[in-house]
Amino acid sequence: MSELLLLVVYCALLGSGVGFLAGLLGIGGGLVIVPILSVILMYFEVLPSDQVVIAAVATSLASILFTSTSSAIAHHKNGNVPWELAPWIMTGVALGALVSGFMAALLPEQVVRLVFAVSVVLIALKMFYSSKNDTPTERKMPNRGVLTVLTTITGGLSAMIGIGGGALLVPLLTFFSIDMKKAIGCASACGIVIALFGSIGYISSGSAHFSLSEGFAGFVYLPALFGIVSTSWFTAPLGAKATHTLPVSTIKKIFAMLLLAMAGNMAFS
Repeated sequence: MSELLLLVVYCALLGSGVGFLAGLLGIGGGLVIVPILSVILMYFEVLPSDQVVIAAVATSLASILFTSTSSAIAHHKNGNVPWELAPWIMTGVALGALVSGFMAALLPEQVVRLVFAVSVVLIALKMFYSSKNDTPTERKMPNRGVLTVLTTITGGLSAMIGIGGGALLVPLLTFFSIDMKKAIGCASACGIVIALFGSIGYISSGSAHFSLSEGFAGFVYLPALFGIVSTSWFTAPLGAKATHTLPVSTIKKIFAMLLLAMAGNMAFS
């Protein structure tokens, strides 16, 4: 088996797990894709080591465009996308994704990682604690302007580190008493927007470094993208179906444990 084919197979295995998690939890999968894909790209020596992470982030965002689309379609069919709120939330995450490049330039990468990791740990603890409460505190959704500002911050941070936004958006929406399943469905739809705007930036900025003949579209490594999407597109609806049947408390616990694991990886990698 050639090295390129083996790389695609590894990415397909990665995609099968990521797709299921994307459908189940409303995450784009970047929290899982970026660290694992970085290892795969380094192992096969696809590109210089100092550009591995940015290629993994760019490829992650590009794959999220497909995975979130598949997941969002499934959640829409199950009635789990609150379309009365989604346009305002999408506007915010789109703006955030557009300006994320400026945010990344202002802060050292390690600072961004640490802030993100601490935030995720706090979110995970809150999510795990709330899963034990049968009568959570009711909080009124803020006005649409405030909601757009909050989701702009969420979209900017998400695109900066190559995730679809569910890790931050789902806890934000559930904080304001949005049903967990609808928050996951909304996050899936918003992941499309974050991935689209983020990918455009990485493809444009990477075109001066790599060419299509090398297997790249900007910083997006196409063989890895193909491998991930070839399975994630089909496993995302399975995760969405599981969301529709699993108890909310169970989903929250799974979400919290995933966040804690990924926060540790983000902080110490």
